[in-house]
Amino acid sequence: MSYGKTLYLTLAVSFMCVLSLASVRAASPSTEAGDGWTSYSPRPEIVPKSWVTQEAGKRLLCLAGNGHRSVDGSWRKTVPVVGGQTYRFSVSFFSQNVELERRTILASVEWLDAKGRRVETLDYPPTVSPSSKSPRHVGRIEGWCTAPEKATQAQIALVYRWDSYGEVRWDAVEFQPGERPKRPVRLATIYCRPKGTKSAEESVEKFAELVRKAAAQKPDFICLPEGITVIGTGEKYVDVAEPIPGPTTARLGELARQSHAYLVAGLYEREGRTVYNTAVLIARDGRLVGSYRKVSLPNEEIEGGVTPGDAFPVFDTDFGKVGIMICWDVFFPEPARALAARGAEIIFLPIWGGNADLIKARPIENQVYLVTSSYDAKTAIYDRRGAAVAEANEQQPIAVAEIDLAQPTLWPWLGDYRSRIPREGPPVTGELP
Repeated sequence: MSYGKTLYLTLAVSFMCVLSLASVRAASPSTEAGDGWTSYSPRPEIVPKSWVTQEAGKRLLCLAGNGHRSVDGSWRKTVPVVGGQTYRFSVSFFSQNVELERRTILASVEWLDAKGRRVETLDYPPTVSPSSKSPRHVGRIEGWCTAPEKATQAQIALVYRWDSYGEVRWDAVEFQPGERPKRPVRLATIYCRPKGTKSAEESVEKFAELVRKAAAQKPDFICLPEGITVIGTGEKYVDVAEPIPGPTTARLGELARQSHAYLVAGLYEREGRTVYNTAVLIARDGRLVGSYRKVSLPNEEIEGGVTPGDAFPVFDTDFGKVGIMICWDVFFPEPARALAARGAEIIFLPIWGGNADLIKARPIENQVYLVTSSYDAKTAIYDRRGAAVAEANEQQPIAVAEIDLAQPTLWPWLGDYRSRIPREGPPVTGELP
């Protein structure tokens, strides 16, 4: 199915769900837990076990599977809100025996008008601290959401669904007005295509000149292209392959320290007899944070003796989690989805050349920012709508854009699509046995 058809169906299903809401609300009997909390399920046949217990002086709202995977229910409470006001939601939970936590254990906020009618799509606060691997998992859901102008009420739901034998105990629910904190990040990307250089070192210095110029705009992150040690040299991949850490990462470390910015750049890595197409992440202080070995190899690299990587790591920075893809990775949905599922909010893409539509699709379908640095494709910074908000080229080789990672992107009918992906999206590779 094409990307356009998939998005169309998503919109259609969302619209149908809104239309059918009235028939769903009163479908099953409820029980009271005090303080306004009521149990709820869409149908009597799929009601989870529900009870209230006391632990360490705290009252916990509990839900558990009923022996069938169709189980679906929640504890719900309705509170007054002011349209246009931003609210901070948080709740802690304990869980056991849950296979896919992100889809089974969640919280939602439904916005209602004075007559109890839904005025916007659901908000799903994110799970900010995933469960540990102890027998009794501990997690936390926390996030910010803004009440639509027509909203006068918010219905908070603590949900358990689609897991036959698991259990969750909810604790310390908070829903308070406040001001959403900002998370500004300045992103820079560079267009540079060295020609007729005599060595990898000479090619790298062409990029170094532009990195120094970009530093004047005080970016937090600077992205360079794929294969900066081979472009312009006329050499083969294996000829320029080097260890990591090695001479090129040392030079990039100097540039990062001078610029006080993170750097990502692609080069060819040698580890014993093996050669990888690798992108490195260098911290502001020049330290090598980590590297990504290109998983999706085109035929040209395979014939050149390059070996694929086997993992999609996500890296912590001082402004959040980021991921890296390289060139041919963008032709397949799995790399970007794997990075987003692991928490990446920005994906950096050193790329030789690629399909413009697929480049735009990856930030849209994963609701991440994407930064490309390329020779034959567009060198740009893409927002969550797939729009290039800043672009570099031969005439203007440096592009810079400031983004706010805390600011949601709202879509017609879909609302905050980013918050919906982990709650409603399918399992990704490795999530289920």
